[in-house]
Amino acid sequence: MTLQIELDPEIEARLTSEARSEGVAVEEYAERVLRNSVATYPVGYRKLTPEGFKRLSREMSKFSDRIPVLPPEATERESFYEDRW
Repeated sequence: MTLQIELDPEIEARLTSEARSEGVAVEEYAERVLRNSVATYPVGYRKLTPEGFKRLSREMSKFSDRIPVLPPEATERESFYEDRW
């Protein structure tokens, strides 16, 4: 596939500089950057819709009523290092 992309001068200069520092052609470097960035997203990646966010929130908090409430002292530094004081 061939793509033609208009870059602003600042991005073009940075891309050229990075390619030069890697010792490769700008096109090869740009392809590598695109390949690496696309590979980091899971297949089917997309933004959540408001409905999807609500569904995700419900799933994440499904059993939150069963989580015990801890006293404030449980999260104080001293409670983590009782034997070291």
